[in-house]
Amino acid sequence: MRAARLIKMVLLLQSRPSMTAAELARELEVSERTVTRDAQALSEAGVPVYADRGRAGGYRLIGGYRTRLTGLARGEAEALFLSGVPGALREMGLDDAASAARLKVSAALLPSLRDAPRTAAQRFHLDAPAWFQEPEAPALLPAVADAVWDDRVVTARYRRGGEEAERSLEPYGLVLKAGVWYLCARVPEREGQGERGEREGREGRKERDCFRVYRIDRFTAVATLNDRFTRDEEFDLPRFWAERARQFARSILHAEVVARLSPEGVRRLQYALDPESARTALAAGGPADARGWVTVTLPVESEEVAHTQLTALGPEVEVLSPKTLRERFAEDAARLAELYRPYRS
Repeated sequence: MRAARLIKMVLLLQSRPSMTAAELARELEVSERTVTRDAQALSEAGVPVYADRGRAGGYRLIGGYRTRLTGLARGEAEALFLSGVPGALREMGLDDAASAARLKVSAALLPSLRDAPRTAAQRFHLDAPAWFQEPEAPALLPAVADAVWDDRVVTARYRRGGEEAERSLEPYGLVLKAGVWYLCARVPEREGQGERGEREGREGRKERDCFRVYRIDRFTAVATLNDRFTRDEEFDLPRFWAERARQFARSILHAEVVARLSPEGVRRLQYALDPESARTALAAGGPADARGWVTVTLPVESEEVAHTQLTALGPEVEVLSPKTLRERFAEDAARLAELYRPYRS
């Protein structure tokens, strides 16, 4: 394992001008002390790793050193051909480029690894869209993708409610979620000041010069400008998206429902509600009664949405409050009882 880690360390340093001990430790998943020992081991083995001292210091390779340890193992070659998502690449207009890249990589592989693309395709396929929905790529997606790759500012018009707005955006990254494409973009301060007129004062200042998420299928026009923006190298797209997704899930939960759940209802709750909200509610719930039922307070979007979601649990849930929702479930139960009463001969 250490040999593989040393090789990875050399390749990391080869791909960047320099890296701090903390950065290497994070990439290699070891301690900074281990990084120091590994750097010393590489130096003793003849790899010219140089350590810059001081607060801004780090490790780098000197003398234009290039390692020849770039051969791919079978598992690495197969993983490489899993990294592309064919449908997404096609929708972004990158299908031809991806195909050419795969051919070049295949030609460069050792003969014993030439079947890696086939074996990978036989074992894994990603079908991103949700069930029962026909995916439809937004017409403006290729233009947005080009701007993302080139770090070019775009002027975009998009629908918001019944109105259209135009903004200058710095497109940082694309996300494909359940068949829907989203753009994560930074809104320059001069543009963000008036975007949300209802937010003023402290909240309005907070909204300026920040990152936002846009559904690309709501864009009505996109113009790519010649101006390039300076990308914030600390921006982490997966982390940003995960946090925004959590914020969105929390932001729409404006109501509460108190309910009793059977053991089976507890198990199925995560499939009826947002899983994180379900886990939080169950953790805060009271102890189970003699039959194993527990009482929980569930955050929901509205009574209407809660009715739809909790109906999926059938007799494994009893709504206690609000009263109007309990009465609605009682009416449902009475109608079901009438529908399923024994046939009379």
